[in-house]
Amino acid sequence: MLQKVHIINFAIIDDLQINFSTKLNIITGETGAGKSILMHAINLILGQRAESNVLLNKEKKCIIECVFTTNNNTKEIQSFFLNNDVDYNQEIIIRREIAPNGKSRAFINDTPANLNQLKELGTLLIDLHQQFDTLDLGKNDFQTAVVDAMAGNTALLANYTTVFGDYNKKQAHLQQLLLQQQVANASADFNQYLFDELAASNFKTNELELLDEELKLLTNAESIKQVLTNTSYELAESEEPVIKKLKLTIQKLHTVEKYQPAVQSIVERLQSVLVELQDIAAEIDIINGQIVYNPAQILQVNDKVTLGYKLLKKHNVHTTNELIDVKNLLQQKLLQVVNLNEEISIIEHHTKQLYEDCVKIANQIHAKRIKAIEPFVKKVNELLHQVGMPNAAIKIMIEKVALNENGNDTISFYFDANNANRFESLQKVASGGELSRLMLCIKYLVAQELQLPTLIFDEIDTGISGEAAKQVGIMMQSLSKNHQLLAITHQPQIAAKANAHYYVYKSTNKLGSINTAIKLLNEAEKIDAIAKMISGDRPTLAAIENAKELVNNN
Repeated sequence: MLQKVHIINFAIIDDLQINFSTKLNIITGETGAGKSILMHAINLILGQRAESNVLLNKEKKCIIECVFTTNNNTKEIQSFFLNNDVDYNQEIIIRREIAPNGKSRAFINDTPANLNQLKELGTLLIDLHQQFDTLDLGKNDFQTAVVDAMAGNTALLANYTTVFGDYNKKQAHLQQLLLQQQVANASADFNQYLFDELAASNFKTNELELLDEELKLLTNAESIKQVLTNTSYELAESEEPVIKKLKLTIQKLHTVEKYQPAVQSIVERLQSVLVELQDIAAEIDIINGQIVYNPAQILQVNDKVTLGYKLLKKHNVHTTNELIDVKNLLQQKLLQVVNLNEEISIIEHHTKQLYEDCVKIANQIHAKRIKAIEPFVKKVNELLHQVGMPNAAIKIMIEKVALNENGNDTISFYFDANNANRFESLQKVASGGELSRLMLCIKYLVAQELQLPTLIFDEIDTGISGEAAKQVGIMMQSLSKNHQLLAITHQPQIAAKANAHYYVYKSTNKLGSINTAIKLLNEAEKIDAIAKMISGDRPTLAAIENAKELVNNN
């Protein structure tokens, strides 16, 4: 419930505070006195964007503050405070501040808030109907929401929204995977060919480099054997082998050792050289025996080396190990394709299951909509007769469509103003006054099904008078038994139903500036205001008596 509104330095309002009744609050006043300014101020509390040109005094900031009271049973409001990390209590204070430079700040219970948060909380606290809001009547989303309210689909829709959201996420994920699969499949065959080629070559670590060395050895085997054979021959087997000559030299030196002691050291060194030469000769024979000229092996190694260099060039790498890395990378890509196919299969199953769940819930919603439409149409048409439209009627068409955020239906309202049995869309045939009364009838019925927040009607009575205005007043009075209503009106029949009647007027302060003021009328002032609505600023005795009758008949 909207308990209090406090407005400072806004438009032509200097400082204004209003305390509202819990029932039917009627606001009247002359055109231009500032009634719509009140609605503009409340709209700012509901998250409307602010501009600096709304300041009365351009050097001071504007402050708009609304105080709401709730009960602990309002789970949606409690959830809002929990989700937005704001302290909750039964008294909610929303404040907007607009600085002279145009910057705006908002607070919920003194916690800074953004406009989206104000809008979200505002929809839970106030249902504000203004003159141009009747355009919502022609929108399919609004029409669907009305039918769902009458059908009691709130819980089902909440469940459907969750499942449909999950379905959309899975569907988007699936489409992304299918696109990845398409790209992967386009290169999979080529990657498989490259991998098979590398796998068949079966190169081991550093193998190509080792084979290259082996090939050099094999192709030069004959010349190497010739050199080694000649060397071995010169050392040990020629007519005058080096080893034999060295032995003779050592023997000759032994004969002079006794005359020159220093020769002994030379002999020992030559004996060491002799042993080393004998070892060298033996090792040369071993190496020479290991080298075999094998044309078949040369051909085999040469073929693999040629293949290796071809693959190095093909994959733009330089070593065997890099070539092995390429093979491993190709294997990973091929495994990714296999894993991707498995993941797609799983996601497709989940997506199909979610789709079937959506269809099941949507069909339940559809069945309840079908059941609710006929009695709702009947009640609306009866109310249209009461508000001065005896020949008017609505018809609601429901058609099955593909799954969407509202289920699998499209709902359309059609209107016939003249009992001609020619129903057309609301935008084509309904006038502003007709739309206003139709909106009131609809909200009157919806409010009885849902725990709607405070209802505000800004001149919803446009285009009506007489008995129709009286019936609108009765409907508002009936609504106010369980809901708080605020209504700006020019109709005395409606004003007479007020539990609290506020009069908006212009006043002049000491500096000569014109400001908007508001006054809660007592019984006598209320009768006088209604009499003026009937006959003008100087009401006649008949108008006064008529006003008394209107008030006393409540």
